[in-house]
Amino acid sequence: MANQNLYNYILGIADNSLVLGQRLGELCGHGPSLETDIAGTNISLDLIGQTRSYFQYAAKVSGKELTEDDIAFLRLERDYRNVLLVEQPNTHFGYVIARQYLFDVFHLLFLNELQYSKDETLSAIAKKGIKEVSYHKRFSGDWIKRLGDGTEESHEKMQEAVDDLWRYTDELFEMSEDDQQMVSEGIGVDLPKLKESYYDEVSELLSEATLEIPERKYFSYGGKNGVHTEHMGYLLADLQYMQRTYPNMQW
Repeated sequence: MANQNLYNYILGIADNSLVLGQRLGELCGHGPSLETDIAGTNISLDLIGQTRSYFQYAAKVSGKELTEDDIAFLRLERDYRNVLLVEQPNTHFGYVIARQYLFDVFHLLFLNELQYSKDETLSAIAKKGIKEVSYHKRFSGDWIKRLGDGTEESHEKMQEAVDDLWRYTDELFEMSEDDQQMVSEGIGVDLPKLKESYYDEVSELLSEATLEIPERKYFSYGGKNGVHTEHMGYLLADLQYMQRTYPNMQW
């Protein structure tokens, strides 16, 4: 393979957008209001669009005759490198919003750094994505405040979602060997440097939303190394169904 580290690094970024986009796509037509439903679908489309750009580049650097569809649909579960946070299910609307916000804050911090990558393609994708992800964060952050500081029931459900999903946040800053190699080459983002800004920003908004910041000492990891939760297999079964059922199909 032409550049295994770069290829793996691109997948590590793209899989987060792919899996979260798939989760949001499951909600199309099921939002609590028409406006919110459309907004969630548009965010899903943004994420899938980013994924396509990453996968097209990954196919190019792979040194193999791969397409973006091959990378998306024909890998096994252990080959996906997304963090555990983005694969968590749509338990209720509070979970959808909490999952989105906890990822959006990281995603924007990440892209703001990736735009300065020595890799011109990754830099261009990041610069385009910043505009989209800025909206994503504003949307999810506004809903956190609306639900957290809303009714007794909405507050309770929002707190439940934040408490449950908090365990997956620390993995966002875990560095794989590919991450470390790309940082050393001036291509990748040094993730631990984002950690303080991330938790400061998230904690400030949660406080504004009258939500408690979870006090958790233990976190869940594994997604970046292909070890996923029980939810991932079901997600991939939906995502890959058409390509697995009708191999080599094209629109």
